[in-house]
This record gives sequence, C-alpha cells and structure tokens, in this order.
Amino acid sequence: MRVTSIGHAGFYIETAAGTILCDPWVNPAYFASWFPFPDNSGLDWASYRNPDYLYISHLHRDHFDPEHLRKGVAHDTTVLLPDYRTTDLEYTLRDIGFTNFITVPNSEPITLGGSLRVMIVALVSPSDGPIGDSALAVDDGTARILNQNDAKPLDLEQVRAFGHYDVHFLQFSGANWWPLVYDLPDNAKISFGTSKRANGLARAYRYVEEIDASFVVPSAGPAAFLDDDLIAYNDIDNSPANPFPDHPVFMEYLRENGRDNGRTMLPGSVMTVSEGRVEVVHRGEDAFRPYQDKAKYLRAYAERRRGQIDSEKASWPSPGIDFLAELKAWFEPLLRVADNISTGVGAQLLLEIGDREKLVIDFVDREVRRWNGEKCRYRFRFEQPLIEHVIAIHEIDWVNSLFLSMRFSASRIGPYNEFVYTFFKCLSPERMAYAERWYATQEDTAEEIQLGDWLVQRKCPHRQADLGYFGVVDGDTLRCSMHGYEFDLTTGRCITASDKPIRARRVPAGAEPTQEEQHEVPED
Repeated sequence: MRVTSIGHAGFYIETAAGTILCDPWVNPAYFASWFPFPDNSGLDWASYRNPDYLYISHLHRDHFDPEHLRKGVAHDTTVLLPDYRTTDLEYTLRDIGFTNFITVPNSEPITLGGSLRVMIVALVSPSDGPIGDSALAVDDGTARILNQNDAKPLDLEQVRAFGHYDVHFLQFSGANWWPLVYDLPDNAKISFGTSKRANGLARAYRYVEEIDASFVVPSAGPAAFLDDDLIAYNDIDNSPANPFPDHPVFMEYLRENGRDNGRTMLPGSVMTVSEGRVEVVHRGEDAFRPYQDKAKYLRAYAERRRGQIDSEKASWPSPGIDFLAELKAWFEPLLRVADNISTGVGAQLLLEIGDREKLVIDFVDREVRRWNGEKCRYRFRFEQPLIEHVIAIHEIDWVNSLFLSMRFSASRIGPYNEFVYTFFKCLSPERMAYAERWYATQEDTAEEIQLGDWLVQRKCPHRQADLGYFGVVDGDTLRCSMHGYEFDLTTGRCITASDKPIRARRVPAGAEPTQEEQHEVPED
C-alpha cells in the first residue's frame, strides 16, 4: 500500500484493489481565514483527479472543499459515504455533481472490488463536526491503516475490531476559537490556552495508546492564518499557550512519552507500507522548510495569497439588510421548536453587528429583539459586512463557517455552554429537528466502572465518551480527556461547563473491584 499526503487531512491511498482520495483541501476556508499548512498548491493535483473512491469525512471546510471537488475531481468516482443520520453530506455532494454512492454501514467492514476491506466509523452527535464526523479504516491484505482525521470515536472496541493497524493518522491540533477570540485578560488567555493545548495533545496521545498502531502520523492540522488580522494566531514560537501546535510538537510529545514510532508526512510525502514496515519519501530537499523559519515562510505565503483574501472580503457586503427583521423571521421559528436547546441555554445572548445593531437572542422567551441594556450571559460581536454575507447566503451552520473564521470576539458570564453553539449549528428546520430528537433520546445508562476510589457512570454526561478509556481521577475530581470536562465527584457538578452532572459514589470500604473493572480502568 502507498499513501501520499496531499496536505492537512488529505491522503491518496493506492492499493491493488483501487485508489481512495480522502479529504482533498486546496482553497482557503472559513471566509479566507484558513489555508492549508504547509502550502499544498504546488502538488500535481491532476494525478489525484480520477480515484476509484472518494471519501469526505465530514463537512468541515478544511476537509470538504466544494470548489476543488467541483473542478478537480472526476464526478463519476464512487463516493464512500458515512452512515450519518442526516443527508447533509450526501445531498451537498450530489449538488456538486457526484452520482455514485456507497453508504458504508456504521462501524461494519465491507469489501470493495473483491479484496479491499474498508470500515467507516460515523459519529452522529449534534456536537460532532457539522452534524457528523467520521474515521476510515482500510485493509488491502498487505497493510491496514486508520485515518482518524478529526473524529473522536467514543467506542474504541469497534475501531480495534478491524484488526491491528500498521499506520494511524490522527488530528493533534484542533479546530476551535477558544480562548483566542474571547475578551479575557492576557494572563487568563495564557492559562486557558495552555490548558487547551495540553488537553488536545493528551487526547490525541490517548488515542495513540488505545489504538496502538505500529506507526503514528500526525495530520489534520494546524491551518495557516494568513490575513493580517489573524496571523498572530499561528504558533510561531512553539508557545505552550497556543492551541494550534505544529507537527514537530506532537512528534516530540510522542518521544517524551516513550514512543519513537511517529512519522511526519508533508504535502507530497509518499509512505510505502509493507510487511509491517514503512518508508517515507518527502517531496524535495526543503520539505521541512516551513518549520525552520515559520515566520518567514508565512509572510511569503501570505503575500502569495493576498489577492484571494482581498477578493473574499470584497464579496461580503450586502447593504440594506434589516438585521432585526431577517433574524426574527429566521431564528424565532427555530427557537419555538428548540425545547432542549433553549432550556439548555436558559439565558439571553447579545449579538453585536458592527456599530449599527445590538440584538438579543432570548432563549427564555424564545424571541429576537433589540437590546434594551439588559445584562446578557453571552455576547458575540461581528463586523457588519460578514453578517450581511451569512444572512444573504442563508448560512445554516454559523459554527462551522462564521465562528471557525475566528473573525469575531466573544465573552460570557460563567462556564462554556455547548447548547449555545448547537443552536448556531442548526439554523434550519431539518437540523434543529435532528438535534432536538438526539437530545430527547439520550439516556443515562446504569452501568458503572471504578476509577480510583470512586464508582462512576461509564459514559461521560457530556458526549457519552467511555470513561473507562478517557476518565482520569485526581482526588475528588474526574477529568474526561476526550474534551477536557471536569466533574466534582462529591457533588457530581460539572466544573468546566454548564452541563449535566455525573453520577458518582465512593467505593464502599473493603470492596474489591470486579475483574471487568480491573481491566477497564486506565493506568494514569
């Protein structure tokens, strides 16, 4: 098997039974805020135009590049479609021109072309990507690989049941705006940023441990921020407070934890996997130049892309929009049916649009109105042209477009509340109905596991991560390393966010853990 990196989370997989093109991303994403890092525009993209199979993991624009898919990939290829509970990804690809689809049953291996075995693990929580995220496992009889990209599978038994992996590709540098865009003192940003970076690296490493592949390749991040307004978000100096670490950082993290099986792949790098061994050949002698003087590299990169950024910004203004009327007509019908989400927010949100408008989205009274000076728990501020644009194009997922652009500022009173962002991800009747059904069907299972001196529910209240893998107890605090949520075990209260409490009780004196509990408890 040969695997060519085409940048970020993109790979071209060559097997004897066919080729698979994964997540090709070339064009700027999120309103020209994100660019592939390192620059992959110089690759011979015609070489990847006619794959036997196309796999798009999810609708994040650094994985789903509609312009490239429209012009740069043959539309008669067969799409390997994750088994999502919504049709967003399929219909979007059909609109581009793709017509041949194989829906791969969730977490069930299938065989293609007689000898190519594949499995897609689809995540279906409203909080997973843009209503879904996924990972791809491939086995051609000579090698077995896992392309986890951004996905955070909750049930690792399903992933491991596919067999031992020769190579594990995974995200280590996340896609998030916290704490960079928040109005916080510098020392608070440093503290929160340090925690965010550490948690991201630790979570990725937890997957490395649990999958235990022969070789590990960090992928799917970070992006390059090239606009003058955003370039400070790049991790130029390997800052412990920057949530976007580079590939060498994770390679060093692996080594610090006693693993020397990490391999770096850059755009154009080719990995040959055979009989449990790998060989990586990089494209050109200066393949690692982006990391040797990153500031200089980014300045030159930004200059090459200046025209794209300016053109994108020039396309935003749509003068004459009545913001109150538009958002009332759009949001209020959604608020009326968003019982779980509105209750979960339970407060007012102030939306500032340039210097012109201050509107309140009231999740209690479920209305949109002008701000009358009342105290609001949450606040977002955007420049007017960008909001004009998202209203004009009726963008139904502000989280995975507007917020990921990093082109806003925010503040809040109290902890993080996921329901706020779920609302802005579900700005269509179909998405809102799906999210509401999903929340309504979530049930706390009675199963418990022992972690330290505590018996706790097996699934994290946040997104149902298996605490047997991701739970770490320190005294009376439990931390789920999947998303960094912490719980006070004495009260069950979530410390880090407005979320459900955890069910926990101390192990009775003298009790011995069961064999299952002894096996499941991670050693940290």
